[in-house]
Amino acid sequence: MTKIAARGALGKVAENLVALDVSIPFVLADTFLIVSGRNERQVSAIADGVEEAMLLEGHKLLRREGKTTGRWILLDFGDIICHVMHEEDRIFYDIERLWKDCPVISLADVEAPAEI
Repeated sequence: MTKIAARGALGKVAENLVALDVSIPFVLADTFLIVSGRNERQVSAIADGVEEAMLLEGHKLLRREGKTTGRWILLDFGDIICHVMHEEDRIFYDIERLWKDCPVISLADVEAPAEI
């Protein structure tokens, strides 16, 4: 699921993708996927890309928060929670630091879809 979501984000030119295994300290999900966009429109487009990619693979969105502002959109798919953040907000909140003890999941083999 994490790689599907990452692929959807990359399809909308997301930057600085980080996936964390939060399954031990956070019982509500297994993975956080954190991605950045350069402006509100791009953040919204990235969130749409993640939703589309996940839906195509049969993963239903359970909850969405922050879509109206386009600064920090949280997409909850149950096992994975995607944080699509404006790059300024990502630097300010630095949520990777809060979860620094969690293992990083490699996304090295994830590529953007061919139809960009």
